Amino acid sequence: MSAHVKIDGLTITYRDDAGQETAAVRDATIELPRGETLGIVGESGSGKSTLARSLLAHARAGARFAAGSVHLGGTDVLALAGRELRRYRGGRAAMVPQNPLSSLTPHMTIGAQLEELVRLHTQLSGKAVHAHALSLMERTGLPDPELLAKRYPHEISGGQRQRAVIAAALIGKPELIVLDEPTTALDKTVEARVLQLVADVQRDLGATLVYVSHDLNVIRALCSRIAVMKDGSIIEQGEAAGIFNAPGNAYTRSLIQAIPRIDVDGPPPPPAQSPTRLEVRNLRFSYHRPSGFPFRKPRAMRPTLDDISLSLRKGETLGLVGESGSGKSTVASLIAGAVSGHEGRIMLGGETVSGAARTRSRDMRRRIQMVFQDPLSALNPAHTVEEILVRPLRLHFGLSPAAAREKAAAALHEMELGPDFLSRRPRQLSGGQQQRVGFARALAAEPDLLICDEVTSALDVTIQANMLSLFLKIQRERAMTCIFISHDLAVIARVSHRIAVLEKGQLREIGDRDSVLHSPANAYTRRLLAAADTHLRTGEDRTDAPPIPQSLSA
Repeated sequence: MSAHVKIDGLTITYRDDAGQETAAVRDATIELPRGETLGIVGESGSGKSTLARSLLAHARAGARFAAGSVHLGGTDVLALAGRELRRYRGGRAAMVPQNPLSSLTPHMTIGAQLEELVRLHTQLSGKAVHAHALSLMERTGLPDPELLAKRYPHEISGGQRQRAVIAAALIGKPELIVLDEPTTALDKTVEARVLQLVADVQRDLGATLVYVSHDLNVIRALCSRIAVMKDGSIIEQGEAAGIFNAPGNAYTRSLIQAIPRIDVDGPPPPPAQSPTRLEVRNLRFSYHRPSGFPFRKPRAMRPTLDDISLSLRKGETLGLVGESGSGKSTVASLIAGAVSGHEGRIMLGGETVSGAARTRSRDMRRRIQMVFQDPLSALNPAHTVEEILVRPLRLHFGLSPAAAREKAAAALHEMELGPDFLSRRPRQLSGGQQQRVGFARALAAEPDLLICDEVTSALDVTIQANMLSLFLKIQRERAMTCIFISHDLAVIARVSHRIAVLEKGQLREIGDRDSVLHSPANAYTRRLLAAADTHLRTGEDRTDAPPIPQSLSA
């Protein structure tokens, strides 16, 4: 069978601020027939996203295609420019990026953005445009499409944003779809629906799929072929079954052995006499829809959080779990002051915490630090890593420039990043490296409460395991109180002393980790555990979610 996608001897290089040229991809060669699904795996910084994006003739700033070629159905992709390249992207080839927020226009509602693309890439008009946009939202598992279509990107969860981007990529019915960590922000129950959707796309459109992921269970469930990358080179590729059952490379074997499991021991509990550090009582919050008329109060929408109460002791980590849109990140954002306007009480060490972070005292801002799910949107793209880390160190501790730089280098070392990263900018880092910089910035402030919102979601399994070990060590040494948000129950099982389960803004269950994981009292918790058990223990195909109501080709 002839190759539909062909990458031949591709080398991609980039220049750093010092003008040094480095290869991000080295002499890569891949051939795929029409309708094939290739999974590209490897550690953060291995070059897998750079290689995948070359299929859309995309390279980050400062990078260049130094050698080789990329073809789709006989078209020389790297030779396209201007209008031809714009028609190719979104028409013949589509991209679902890891960072959904960078792909959505902040001042347009989700529905308006999808409808704009429907008009651009289809012949639909009138009411059919709106109906088709809602249909795509439903197919990607977005709850209550009519309601979410009226919200702006910042008003929906990270997982919901990702599904909206997936829906947008499907509008033009492309023959090639490149998916870069598309399920990173999704819980396992929703992930099953998305994987089923991706499988339906391949069948209905005959699309060729290139799927980048650090989640080897997802790759195993979806992909027929695998390419393993390390340090910019493809070190092994072939049929998925053969690589999983008999990997030929030691690095590939280490990846497979590092797949996370839920049946692990948790961290030792803090001392019984540890005082209460954080107390949340009767927390309620709703977003508001503009009224459309001057001087009229905005209308409250359905509550995002409804009567949430919890407490944490010094040195204790609470794992916060639930499906996308359950309110996990909203709880964190209210405590950190990223959003404001709640009802109820938040206390840190006996002191009331309220309002937006900018209205709080400098010391309170230092005491509560947050590592965000989307590191790129939380790091100033114009600043170097040194500037990102040094500024809060000087602000909170009054350090001299030299002392702040030394402490910034130490913070990077703690996250296993060398001092050479100080001169880089966020877009010169992989997703996992960006996340570790965000983690280093938060820890450098020496907080009393650290809130981690999906901090390992962008990391491959080997670096994730290392990152969690680092987190546990630092958390124990500093006796930090932590809220650790994740849709991955294997991660929650590893780091948490207690676990709280949210569904639709309500607290369904809270208790010590062993009770929640092994003797859940709530049916919803049992359903989450059942999905995680299938995902983490068997690694089998999980595309058995309820069927999509209608074909994409309809």
